[in-house]
Formats: sequence, C-alpha cells, structure tokens
Amino acid sequence: MINILLTILCSTSIALILKQNSVKSGSSIVLLTANYFAATVISLFMLSNELPENFEIPIILFGCLVGGLFVISFFAFSRAVGNAGTGLATTSSRLSVIVPVILSMLVLKEMPGVLQTIGLFGALVTIILFYFSLKNEKGNKENRKAYFYLFGVLVGIGIGDFCMKIFESQFVDSEKSLFLLSIFGSAFCYTLIISLISRKKFDQKTISLGLLLGIPNIFSSYFLINALTEFKAVIVFPIVNIGIILLTTLLAIIIWKEKINNEGILALVVGIFAIVLLSL
Repeated sequence: MINILLTILCSTSIALILKQNSVKSGSSIVLLTANYFAATVISLFMLSNELPENFEIPIILFGCLVGGLFVISFFAFSRAVGNAGTGLATTSSRLSVIVPVILSMLVLKEMPGVLQTIGLFGALVTIILFYFSLKNEKGNKENRKAYFYLFGVLVGIGIGDFCMKIFESQFVDSEKSLFLLSIFGSAFCYTLIISLISRKKFDQKTISLGLLLGIPNIFSSYFLINALTEFKAVIVFPIVNIGIILLTTLLAIIIWKEKINNEGILALVVGIFAIVLLSL
C-alpha cells in the first residue's frame, strides 16, 4: 500500500501547487514548461541508473503520445481552476476514475470482489457528493467554458491513467524509466514550443513554482505504475482518487481556510468508508 499512499501524496501536492499558481495569477503554459523540464531532468537521472537493454521505439512513441495527453489534461486542469474553481476542477479530475476503471474491466477483464464493488460505488457517491457540495457552495452558474474544461479534465486524466495500466500490462518494469523520460521529455518539448510561439513571459516566480511542480508530477506516475503492479486497477484508481480528494480538502481547509458544508462532511465520511472497503 506504500506506493498507493505515495501516489496520493504526490498528486495532492500537484493540486496544491496549481492552486498556488492560480492565486498568484501565473502563466499556465510557463508553469507547465518549467514543470516538464524538471520532470525530464529527474527522469534522465532515473534512466542513467536503470538503463534498459534495448531502447524500444514502441515505448518511446507510446510515451510521446501520453506526453501530449498529459499536456492537454494539465492545461485543461489549470484553466478549469480559473473558470470553475479549485474544488470543482479537483473533483472533476478525480471523477476521471470512472474512465480507467471501466476500461480495465472491459479491456483487461479485471473485476472487483463484492466488498470492493460496494467500495467502488461508495467512491463514486463520494465524488458526486463533493461535486454538488462545491457547486452549491459556489452559489453561481458556471459558464459553458468552465464545463468544457471540466469535461476535458475528466476524459484526459482518465485516459492518461489507463495508459499507465497499459504500460504496466504490456511492457516490463525495467523499461519504466525510458517510458517516463519519453512522456515528460516530449511534454517539455510541446510546452516549450507553445510558450515560444505565444511569446509568454518567463517570470522567475512561475518558473520556480513549475520546477517544484515537476517533482511530485513525475513521481506520481512512477508510484502509480508501481501500485498497478501490486493491485488491480479497479482497486488502485478509486483508492488513489478518493484519497486525493480527502487530503486536498483537509489541506485546503487548513491552508486557505476553505469551509465545508454538510454535503462535504457526508462526502468525507462516505469516502473513508469506501477506502476501507476497497482496501479489503
């Protein structure tokens, strides 16, 4: 379970750093460029310590494809934070658990047990409760652009998570560093080109925050792949997603003094119950 816990901690750090960037009104694309640069450097270091026997082209191409998906998802998430608020954006990203769970059941034939099925249902109820809790708390109507970005976050992150499962099931563990380098190296190239074309200003504060973001970003993928080798995807994804929601909510209350209503409290209780069942 240590890999699941570390995935939750890293992913929660990502959400909090994106929240801080939103508060400081930093450029999203510059933040992502610095983030992927740091992740690329770390993945290069990891690869130098775990050199695979062969640099297989399919892994590199697959990584470049996932890297593009990561950029789109991250960009959608940062825009969703600005248009719909941090709470709804984070909840939408966690609701993406539906995508890899369903795909794992349909494509990979991974089925949960009875108690785990109840826990999975509880996980979905938790996320839905959080969604309505945050929507009601916001007190106004989100525009179409906000819903567009929220939907993009849900689909993009969901497919990205399932790609991690595809790698774990189709390739060997010794090629993990090459896969991560392909993802984050290509993502850095994509975001750098976009930043240069759009002539964004590379301010020091946003770059520093982006470099910091790159650390939990790469390790969240690293630990997620490790967790998927230990447990079924239909177990890992719900636990990780609910864990992120619970931890993010608690830290938002402590750091930014965000308030939680009755629906939010109920969501926390159901979420804890769901994690217990999924862990059995």
